[in-house]
Amino acid sequence: MKNKAYAVLASTACLLFASNAFADKPVAWQTNFQTAATGIMEEITWFEHYTLWFIIPITLFVLALLLWIVYRFRESKNPVASKTSHNTAIEIVWTLGPVIVLLFLAIPSFQLLTAQLTPPQNPDLTLKATGNQWYWSYEYEVGESPLSFDSLLLKDEDRDAAGKADREAYPRLLAVDNEIVVPVGKTVRLLVTAADVIHAFAMPAFGVKIDAVPGRLNETWFKADREGLYYGQCSELCGKDHAYMPIAIRVVSEDAYATWLAAAATNLGDANKALMAATDGAAKTVDVAASAAQ
Repeated sequence: MKNKAYAVLASTACLLFASNAFADKPVAWQTNFQTAATGIMEEITWFEHYTLWFIIPITLFVLALLLWIVYRFRESKNPVASKTSHNTAIEIVWTLGPVIVLLFLAIPSFQLLTAQLTPPQNPDLTLKATGNQWYWSYEYEVGESPLSFDSLLLKDEDRDAAGKADREAYPRLLAVDNEIVVPVGKTVRLLVTAADVIHAFAMPAFGVKIDAVPGRLNETWFKADREGLYYGQCSELCGKDHAYMPIAIRVVSEDAYATWLAAAATNLGDANKALMAATDGAAKTVDVAASAAQ
């Protein structure tokens, strides 16, 4: 009994003080959006549900109307077809109806687009992402010596050396060798470009998708509301290895980010491993303690 009590206390303490190891990624048979991790993605999810209140009734109405017409005006019931070509009331209805529906859809749509594409003033962090064939390069605009590194698809033979053997947390074809690291609750200004052909930076859980165009600098932003590891991919056909340039963003506490950033300036690999030990290791401790309590 004492061991169980200690295990419960330990698991509670870990849950209170450990970093959130939440990882959002595509799952088998997924039909909905990934869980929203930003305010913008919450608005996108709301707008998707909102449009269904128009799409479903209209679809059912058109289907019922077609079935009724097929039955009511079949040849056996109407051997002599009507010569009617105009009906003023019907034409007014089918003109005004779609206009009203489009107004109800356009207003929240424009508001959402404005929120997505209008970066807040004075962002906490500016990050530049450059698409290459076929990997991403990142640059942190911090201080006089910006931090920059490449992020490539994690190969299966490199998993053990990178400490990313867990395929649940680091899924195949989505895990990378070097993740983007950002602090939770901070506004990140994202500048996106490309070095060769058109790519697209997409992070579903953040509601971010923007083209990376050679010779052009596009801008968007995000503010992650919870810690975790999030996955996205290039979403523009960019060549034979288009499917192999994933995006991974690790959202951590402000203190953990500051520690990582200071260490990454001298040794990125060691900084990443230390950060993984602080986040993934804490989550494993919670799992072990909870199992012991059962």
